[in-house]
This record gives sequence, C-alpha cells and structure tokens, in this order.
Amino acid sequence: MPKILIVDDEPYNVDYLEQELEDLNYETIAAVNGQEALDKIKSESPDLVLLDIMMPIMDGFTVLKKVKEDPSIRHIPVIIISAMTDLESVVKGIENGAEDYLPKPFEPTLLQARIAASLEKKMLRDQQRKLLHTFASPEVADELMESGFSLGGKNMDATIMFADIRSFTPLAEKHTAAEVVELLNDYFASIFDPISKNKGVVNQIIGDGLMALFGTASQGGNHREQAVHAALDMLSTLREFNQNRMKSSKAEIRIGIGIATGSVMAGYAGTQHRATYTCIGDAVNLAARIEQHTKVTGKTILIDTYTYEGISENVKTESLGPVTFKGKSVPIEIYSVEAR
Repeated sequence: MPKILIVDDEPYNVDYLEQELEDLNYETIAAVNGQEALDKIKSESPDLVLLDIMMPIMDGFTVLKKVKEDPSIRHIPVIIISAMTDLESVVKGIENGAEDYLPKPFEPTLLQARIAASLEKKMLRDQQRKLLHTFASPEVADELMESGFSLGGKNMDATIMFADIRSFTPLAEKHTAAEVVELLNDYFASIFDPISKNKGVVNQIIGDGLMALFGTASQGGNHREQAVHAALDMLSTLREFNQNRMKSSKAEIRIGIGIATGSVMAGYAGTQHRATYTCIGDAVNLAARIEQHTKVTGKTILIDTYTYEGISENVKTESLGPVTFKGKSVPIEIYSVEAR
C-alpha cells in the first residue's frame, strides 16, 4: 500500500485529504509544518509528498529544496497543493523539482490522476535503481542515477585488486556445471561484502576471478590500506565459507590475491550501447601479474611497493625481494601480507 505524506498547517485540509486518500486505499501520514515534514520524509520514507507552501517554521519551497538536495530522499516525488497560484510560484515549484503543482481548492478527480501518475513514475524509477544495483556496485549505480551515463574517464591514483580461485579447473572437472555455478555464486556472495565494506568496487568477474577497484568511485580514505584490509577480510570470510563447506563434505577452496597501486584512468569504456565501469593503467596489468605470482610463491596475498608504502605498520608483511614481471623492464619489490 503506497504511503503518502500530507503536509499542511490547516487541520481541515489534512482531514479532507486523509479521507480522500484512505478511500483510495492509500496509507497516510501528516505533518503540520515544514520542519516536521522534512523529518518525516527522512524517517518514514513516504512514496509521495503532498506539500503546502505557506506554513510556519519552514515554508514548502524550502522543504522542497532540501529534499531535492539530499541524495537519500530526492527520489521521493512531491506534488505541491497551494493557494499560491500565480505563475511565478508555479514555475518556482517545478524548477525546484516538484512533480506537479495543483491549485487550492483542488479537483478531487484531477488530484487522484496526478497521484496515480506520480506513484507510477516512482515505481519505474525504483525498479531502475534496483536493476542498476544488481549489475553495478552501489557507488557506480548511485553515480549513474545522479549524473547519467557518458563514455570516458578521469585520471586518478587508485589501488587495483585481482583475486582468483586456486586449482579451479580440477575442481570444476569433478562437479556438474550446475554445482560449479552454485559454488561460484556462494563464493562471490561471501567475498563481495568485505570488498564493499572497505569501499572497493567489483567491476569484473571473469570465470572464478574478479577485479576490484579502490579509490575510484569512492574517494574517501586511504585506498591502499582499504584494499589490503579488504583482502584480509576476504580471507577471514573464506575460512568461515570453507568451514560450512566441510560440514557438507564439500571441498575447500583457496584463493590468491594480487594488489598494485598507481595512476589509472577510471570511467566507462565501450560504446553507447554496451559499456562497463573499469580502469586502465599499468597498475591494472601489474596487479594481474602479482596475482599470478601467488602461485609461484605459495603466498595468498601479495602487494607491490607502492601499496606497501601506503599501509600502516599494524599490517604484518614480509619482503619477497624484487621481481621482474613479464612486460616490465624494471624489477618491483613484492611483499606478502600475513593473514590475521
């Protein structure tokens, strides 16, 4: 049942609207001033707001402006119902983000039609938001909803992670395709959380491997340390994951993680019809090479010098010496990170 917030300082108007809407099977809540309205929008998350303009404490235009400035509630549609029917007020309301502007006294049939149309638009936007969050990280999905899509990117310093399941081919040979898909779904569902909690973005899944970006979509904090802590959290999660598999007499899985830091270009690559959020740069290639090097060293987490220089002393590391990777002319010192 859609929930509608009625904002009006006149009790008669509130009572009348409540009766009209309840007869149409809508749930109603009410606010008698602008500040109360703003508080209830944030706490109650209504599906629609019917907003008066002339109110005490905070007028309707101010409420509308604050709603549309707040990313967490700006998606909630607002219909202004006001006795201020001059063209300037109507234009101001629409320009500030109102879904519609109806004069008082309003025509009930017209109000019903406008409410139904606004709720249908919100339902479609909610479905779009849910779909975006299914196929993209929350940060990328929110950016798309906020700014729209355009090809290209921007240069930045970032940390790249590659993670891969060890000995996956022999494991896949011993199981049906359905069992392998179930394993991968369970595995990815487990380790995505540590990555997102540490402000990482999983932008690629290739078979049993993934690529994650730190410091691109989310610019807060130390992305080098976030990536390393994400890797450590992934190992902790994997231990619990394997314990549950052993209880069901299923084989444990092991992973290798490679992390590198450097200058990259992050953004959308592809065409206007098909694109992906990714980043390009030497650090991407290096992280992939380092992940492959975990097979040589037998270590689970390996990082490059630039990542090592950005993490705290609380993270236990061991230098494995310089390594010259394929395609690189200069050796790079590699460090292993000890699990907690």
